[in-house]
Amino acid sequence: MPRVKGSVATRARRKKVLKLAKGYFGSKHTLYRTAHEQVMKSLSYAYRDRKNLKREMRKLWIARINAAARMHDISYSKFMNGLKLANIQVNRKMLSEIAIHDPKGFEGIVEKAKKALAK
Repeated sequence: MPRVKGSVATRARRKKVLKLAKGYFGSKHTLYRTAHEQVMKSLSYAYRDRKNLKREMRKLWIARINAAARMHDISYSKFMNGLKLANIQVNRKMLSEIAIHDPKGFEGIVEKAKKALAK
């Protein structure tokens, strides 16, 4: 079997990893082995946290809606149930934005939810 010299491919692969490790602290951006370990860990964190971001944002929206709803004397769960009964289909992100930027509009939505609950 002939000898294979893989220097071109090896160098390209290592340069790719070191390029991804740009900006890391200490030897993590200069030494290939430590850079490779950190890049693999960083990529797994990035994948995991793309999923976690969705959870965190939903929790934030719910907290904001709850705070705004309680200012109008209704709990979050009753408010959401009232919206469902009133057949108002607005997602949590938009409800949160309305609560922050348009308090009068949010108050109108709360009133409709309360009416639907009273029926």
